[in-house]
Amino acid sequence: MLLSIDLNCDMSESFGAWRMGHDAELMDYVSSINVACGFHAGDPSVIRKTIETAIEKNVAVGAHPSFPDLQGFGRREMKMSATEIFDIVLYQVAALKGMCEAFGGKLHHVKPHGALYNQAATDKTLAETIAKAVRTIDDNLIFYGLANSFLISEADRIGLRTASEVFADRTYQPNGSLTPRSQSNALIETIENSCEQVLEMIVEQTVTATGGEKIFIKADTVCIHGDGARALEFARAINQMLGEKGIRISAIRPKTKDSSLKSSVFRHET
Repeated sequence: MLLSIDLNCDMSESFGAWRMGHDAELMDYVSSINVACGFHAGDPSVIRKTIETAIEKNVAVGAHPSFPDLQGFGRREMKMSATEIFDIVLYQVAALKGMCEAFGGKLHHVKPHGALYNQAATDKTLAETIAKAVRTIDDNLIFYGLANSFLISEADRIGLRTASEVFADRTYQPNGSLTPRSQSNALIETIENSCEQVLEMIVEQTVTATGGEKIFIKADTVCIHGDGARALEFARAINQMLGEKGIRISAIRPKTKDSSLKSSVFRHET
């Protein structure tokens, strides 16, 4: 059976349209991107440039909403009411959807960012609130969330198509959660270890936790953090490794039957 996987990358996490770092080059190695919506990073100009580049390169575009936390890059926990969460997600996703359509593209998915993502992974009510905001905008959008978490179960329950996400550059705890960034072993530092973990998650549907335990994990999409110091090296190596193993790199097919718009296409190996 031919294996296929989506490679996604967080992008647009800078300011100024001509200071995109290596985002454009990263798009040569991934099949979908998550565009910061301005609440943790990004501004209108860099968001526009990122979307335009993704459409040009036939990479699927997703919204990457977060808590309103520019100073903390969206990685600080915040307590907000369900109504407030619904509204900030609605606002950010709607903005990305409109910008994609303005340039002839189509928003493909939504993936919460940082602390919003991590809190919702273990908070059923928060996960449901985020998923309902996404469904309110467009129930054809794919909802990316941490594998085996409330992000997936709650989005599934209300009828959204989901993509279970795993990470190429983060380590896992025995309970299936990501190791907190405050711990020294949270990040995978070497290309070899990253490739080994990605291959294990795709082929064996397990991941080796920090204590050596192997835990079940479903992998529909693999994330490479675009702000990582070696993000481009990781993306290039993982892309090459998957191609050598005969694993196709492809964006996830949305529910909608209309696949004519750009930035929703499938991407072959680079």
